[in-house]
Amino acid sequence: MAGRRGPGPVGRAVTAFLVAASLAVVCVGEAPPPRACALARGELTVDDLPAGSSVLDCAAVGRVVTHEGAGVAVPEPGTTVSVDALTADGAGHDFTLRVAADGTVSYAYEAEPARAAAAVAGARADAPAPCADGAYSTEGRKEYGTYEWFIGDGPLPGRLSHAEGRRAFEDAIATITTSRNDCGFDDRVAAKARFLSGTGNEAGIDRAARCTRRDGLSVWDAGDIGGEAVATTCSWSRPVPNGPEELLEADVRFNTHDFPFTNRPSGACTHAYDIRSVATHEAGHVFGLGHSGPGHENLTMYADSFACSTGARTLGKGDVLGLRSLY
Repeated sequence: MAGRRGPGPVGRAVTAFLVAASLAVVCVGEAPPPRACALARGELTVDDLPAGSSVLDCAAVGRVVTHEGAGVAVPEPGTTVSVDALTADGAGHDFTLRVAADGTVSYAYEAEPARAAAAVAGARADAPAPCADGAYSTEGRKEYGTYEWFIGDGPLPGRLSHAEGRRAFEDAIATITTSRNDCGFDDRVAAKARFLSGTGNEAGIDRAARCTRRDGLSVWDAGDIGGEAVATTCSWSRPVPNGPEELLEADVRFNTHDFPFTNRPSGACTHAYDIRSVATHEAGHVFGLGHSGPGHENLTMYADSFACSTGARTLGKGDVLGLRSLY
């Protein structure tokens, strides 16, 4: 008995047509896959762009994201941006936004209870003496090479000339790179810095003390950064395998719109901030130190340098230990 024969050429053609037609019916009218997210216009909050979101899918690069008054512009993938503010009440406004190489966003910021505690702290007489206080925090980044910096060409705090400003800022930065202190600790910090020149570029910090842009130059200048921050540092960095992130740029701005500054506090001083003390604190942020927090008001890295005080011109024990942990 002969075997059963399959469909001939005509049959196969009909079958192929019917299969194709059925697939076409399935696909007709299907919309393209939706975007992962769609952001509203204007400033964003961490709730608008939650941790785990993709800045690429959300087209968020360059957009400003805020949290509790602090804000940063979203950087390109593989970059971290941090804002650290020195305030008149010690309530640090610190905010970090990290974008992984694949575009995934994550955040780090000071917890609200800690900030509330800082706002009512500030009793320096009750805090440990600077050479007895070993508290410190770090930002997870460092300068692996030489921090090269510029001075903006606008007015400087305390009406300093640009030559005077350079000397004041260089002295403050050297306090960090040499771990200058009155506690007897020797210098074991391998950090380096070099002043390059004046520049027409400005620090990438806007009038609300937000980190807005990175232009490749680390600039120290002065201007209006809102009514809360005495000075602000904005830092950009990138990941390093098995180590702190590598600093790419760090800009510093003094708030000369809302606060007076002096280079020589005297007995007649009532509310002006010492330029070198503030600059030393900001230089600490540049080289990776975080705020020391409530109860540590006598350390340089406490979130308030205190008006008319020169105490932050030299480092305390915790400030030195923090630098040693990084360098």
